[in-house]
Amino acid sequence: MAVTSLPPFSVKLCFCSKTTTGTMLLLMNKKSKRSSSSPANLILRCSSRARAATATATAIVRDDDDDEQQHAVELIRRLSEEGWVDEHVLPLLTPVEEAWQPADLLPSFAASAVEQVAELQARAAGVPDDLLVCLVGNMITEEGLPTYMSMFNRVDGGRDATGCDGHAWARWLRGWTAEENRHGDLLNRYLYLCGRVDMRRVETTVHHLLRRGMRMAAPPSSPYHSLIYSAFQERATFVSHARTARRAALHGDACLAKICGVIAADEKRHEAAYTRVGTRCFQADPDGMVRALAEVMRAKVSMPGELMTDGRDDRLFDHFSAVAQRAGVYTAKDYSDMVEHFVRRWGVAELGGDLSGEGRRAQDYVCGLPRKIRRMEELAHDRAAQKEPQSVSFSWVFDRPVRVR
Repeated sequence: MAVTSLPPFSVKLCFCSKTTTGTMLLLMNKKSKRSSSSPANLILRCSSRARAATATATAIVRDDDDDEQQHAVELIRRLSEEGWVDEHVLPLLTPVEEAWQPADLLPSFAASAVEQVAELQARAAGVPDDLLVCLVGNMITEEGLPTYMSMFNRVDGGRDATGCDGHAWARWLRGWTAEENRHGDLLNRYLYLCGRVDMRRVETTVHHLLRRGMRMAAPPSSPYHSLIYSAFQERATFVSHARTARRAALHGDACLAKICGVIAADEKRHEAAYTRVGTRCFQADPDGMVRALAEVMRAKVSMPGELMTDGRDDRLFDHFSAVAQRAGVYTAKDYSDMVEHFVRRWGVAELGGDLSGEGRRAQDYVCGLPRKIRRMEELAHDRAAQKEPQSVSFSWVFDRPVRVR
């Protein structure tokens, strides 16, 4: 965050830091008479000024942070109070009676389902293990929804304080949660019916993930950081589900392809919602948003399922990610493409004279990031190509080995 003119005490602070507290106490406790200009008094005076300077600097930074946070909160509230969210965001939620439900896409046990389940299993038999691992990892991530709703309900200016608030952001959060809830339900039921995975190990992983929660480097209470994170996450899940749909179709599982396709379409609408909010915030507060974007990028957009484990493999998320990378379901290149997409979509390179010095540095950093990520990905790919092939056993697929490189 920007820090305005600090008092000129930094040199004294560095100098005084060489004197330990014990030394200062020893000098202070000596009862010999000394003048006010004695070394002991000078050290004590220097230390006092240094502490005052540090407190002043901390207060300035905290005040700046508080002011910026309050500005963002007021903007988010105004978007709701002035009807902007009702007009531009809420229409991206599908009316309940028009929305698909998991029962629409799976065999119905209200009628004879034996033939339908047999057909589903026959098609699923052709799905390779690496794609099943990607599918299970995506499903487990979707099942972490209670954690995500809890996290997003911490955003200042948009909280659903009572659980049934009537303001627009509360209605969006509940509507988004209702739509997302179908994703885990649908994938879970498909995996149960297909008979290709160890559902107890899968369910144990979901249980662990919900107990572990999620790690979000950006402040969860910050409106700007949260909406940027959400936009990236929705686009990442869209890419992953859409790629899984295409690969399922190539392997002859039309049912799975349709399932992943409808989920991907939901994620695309949700991405559009957060992107619209981001665009509006960039228009109203370009400096605050570009600095928030840079902070989110520096912290890296960690995936919400990062803390998953099956109780056996503490590096399960890394292994799942490696399989997804190798299978082309979600790759490092996709991440650099996403950064480039949002930089272009939000017009970051075109932000002009309204930026502070820190804002311009954030702009330069973000605009140069896709090239850096691609270069790092190329180097990582070259290193991986020189290594021996490696497989890891996944409990999700009955401990069968799956290639991670």
